[in-house]
Amino acid sequence: MARPGSSQAGSEVRSELTRDVLSSVLQGGWRFVVLAEIANFAVLRRHVGKPRADTLIVDVAARIASALPEARTVIAGRDIAEIAFESDARLALDLALTAIEVAFELPFDLDGESYMVCLQLGAAAADGHRDEVHLLEEAEKALRDARTEHVAVARDVAGDSAAIDRAELGRDLTRAIENEELFLQYQPKVHLRRQEITSVEALVRWTHPTRGLVLPSDFIPIAEESRDIVALTLWTIRRSIQDQKILAEQGHDLRIFINIAGVLLADERFVRRACALVENSGAQLGFEITETSVIRDPESAIANLKVFAAIGIVIAIDDYGAGLSSLAYLKQLPARELKIDKLFVTQLTSSNRDPLIVRSTIDLAHALEMEVVAEGVETQAAMALLSVMGCDMIQGFLISRPINIDALIHFLDEGKHLAIAANARAPLNRLATVWKRA
Repeated sequence: MARPGSSQAGSEVRSELTRDVLSSVLQGGWRFVVLAEIANFAVLRRHVGKPRADTLIVDVAARIASALPEARTVIAGRDIAEIAFESDARLALDLALTAIEVAFELPFDLDGESYMVCLQLGAAAADGHRDEVHLLEEAEKALRDARTEHVAVARDVAGDSAAIDRAELGRDLTRAIENEELFLQYQPKVHLRRQEITSVEALVRWTHPTRGLVLPSDFIPIAEESRDIVALTLWTIRRSIQDQKILAEQGHDLRIFINIAGVLLADERFVRRACALVENSGAQLGFEITETSVIRDPESAIANLKVFAAIGIVIAIDDYGAGLSSLAYLKQLPARELKIDKLFVTQLTSSNRDPLIVRSTIDLAHALEMEVVAEGVETQAAMALLSVMGCDMIQGFLISRPINIDALIHFLDEGKHLAIAANARAPLNRLATVWKRA
């Protein structure tokens, strides 16, 4: 969202033009709520310290208020601001989101150093017939979607459109697992030194018969609450095993990684069933778990992860650095991969401190005999710098978006990743060269 390198003059001109247009349509029958969350809060807290980070939302709210002077901006949490306003035109919401994005193209001066603050924006629009609580709930759902999609998300709750009923959706999910309404998409991981795709991550998607595509941010939390997460994850394992056989028939021997919810790591019945599926099929699978999932019940989680590792399932630590990183747990986990959270990677070439954190994480992982995967790689410059730092694998839109099995086979057959990975060995930019000498 924040794009380092934009000129200050250009941003100011765009901001002024957007503000002028926006002011002409504000006030009226439509009501809007926008939730603005600091996406890279954890990263900034590491850089500037907890006391300064805890006051950062005040600066963020002030900048939003400057960009949207007619709106009401309040601090709703340590890293969230809430913006409310009215207008006769639905267009006003789109203009407001643009105005906020433009305003955050410029860095913040935090104690004498420049930092980009990246926002996630979730918004809801109503035509005056919805109560404020409903509007806020829809904005919260939009914010959850924004965290997944990494773009501003707006939900319309105008007229007679119904919001998602969690109980109803939960019942539908149970049927969806049984009726094969779910499907998997795969996102490749490229090994930089080998210049080849060695594994893919499986991501669950749901096509509802009446609602259309339901985002994971809507149904995964419901699955965890209803315990459908057990059936959902076992379905994912079975489908991954089937798809892996299809890939092998086409000449592509790839390990498939599956996300495992923290609640499952203490579920002995799930562990037994998952192990039976893997052992009976001989599949090459990996399980991705987050640090926080281990912290819930460390003793059970670590014991069951060792059971998985003992039958050949590769354990990967997902989103490393975004949560409560603990060396005490890290050294006990039977993990062979560590995935650096995308929040560190997206600002790798524009931040002074993120490269230090990433390189130290790579060194730490290698010392613990783990390979490192960088998530969220979107630029050639980031890939080049990661290659110089010794990162083993990359994953992100630079290589491929998540794609279905047929598209994955075509992608692999065409070898489209080879040209991209080869650029990691091309002459590197000045920043990469500096890091190589360091």
